[in-house]
Amino acid sequence: SMSLSTETRRLAFQVLFLLEANGGGDASELVAGIEEQHAARDRAKAASLASRAYEGRAAADAAMLELAPTWPAHRQPAVDRAILRLAFHEITSDVERGVIYVNEAVELAKQFGTDKSPGFVNALLDRVLKKAQGNPAPAADLPIAE
Repeated sequence: SMSLSTETRRLAFQVLFLLEANGGGDASELVAGIEEQHAARDRAKAASLASRAYEGRAAADAAMLELAPTWPAHRQPAVDRAILRLAFHEITSDVERGVIYVNEAVELAKQFGTDKSPGFVNALLDRVLKKAQGNPAPAADLPIAE
């Protein structure tokens, strides 16, 4: 997996959020429409990551549903769902850097989500990472109130 800066990952999250909201689209066009100063190379990286995370969304949702049965993707806030799908893609593509991806996802949740988002994202991605490392935790309800 490509090593991304926090800013480029945030851009990828924004593009993925838009892809999900629009039911698809051209990630390169979407990234161009976000009013932020980014180098062309970083925009291309962000668009590529968002596209791959979007393509893998069904597999990501299925894998996370197994780890958190009471929180199917359709019950998650849209921001959380996009953050989780992005991080799932990164973690499963590059387990060695998994802890970094979890931390970055929690930061995105603090920035864009609700007050419950960081804890939810952290708890679920911790399970994703453990499983990816071959050390799955027992499935149990996540301690998140609705």
